[in-house]
Amino acid sequence: MIRLAELPWIEAKAASGERWLALLPVGAIEAHGPHLPLGTDVVIAEAMAESAAARLESAGRRVALLPALACGVTECAGDFFGTISIGPATVQAFVVDVAASLQRHGCARLGLVNAHLEPAHRRALRAAAEAATAAGLPTRFPDLVRRGNASRLGAEFISGACHAGSFESSILLAARPDLVREETRRRIPENPTSIGAELAAGKRTFVEAGGRDAYFGAPAAASAEEGRALLRELGAIVAEEMLRES
Repeated sequence: MIRLAELPWIEAKAASGERWLALLPVGAIEAHGPHLPLGTDVVIAEAMAESAAARLESAGRRVALLPALACGVTECAGDFFGTISIGPATVQAFVVDVAASLQRHGCARLGLVNAHLEPAHRRALRAAAEAATAAGLPTRFPDLVRRGNASRLGAEFISGACHAGSFESSILLAARPDLVREETRRRIPENPTSIGAELAAGKRTFVEAGGRDAYFGAPAAASAEEGRALLRELGAIVAEEMLRES
């Protein structure tokens, strides 16, 4: 794996080889309870991409890890300080333009490694992947919410009560424990409300859905061990999608 932004261009070109793959981590800047940073989704997306890159390189593919797209369609957490949202058209234009640049330099396939699960954001990424593919660079969007993927990510994820709960807190404990407010995390009561179900029922914000502190799930149940296991599975999901030929 090469981190594209960290190398001089001539080294990056030599390291990429022919018909290389690119992974674009995609996250958001939004509230994640009182215990996780605003950039939680960015941290998770980057860790997912690293896990996927390791699997892809084990399969003999050269992989370039791109700098993250750190902002997304983020309206659900708009009531909370620090949350930043951009429009769906901006997300789509960014991805399509990046894909065009990568294609000119011999990239064979782009993967959108997304950790921000807001429905409008996922729709924007799906549209972007379709547009970039139609323009000439096959672009994969392994949507974690799809049933076949979600079933691999544990009971909390399947329940939909997984915003800053055990699922995301565990991954942060594994990837960036220095960013977790541990004393706060350990004493937060569970919020079993399914944000997924509430949004599907027409609620528009975390507050409307019952997340007055911007979290859903059980943060206190998180562990670094669980986070490492989740990252292995997330990496496998992304790698399998990137290796799919059709």
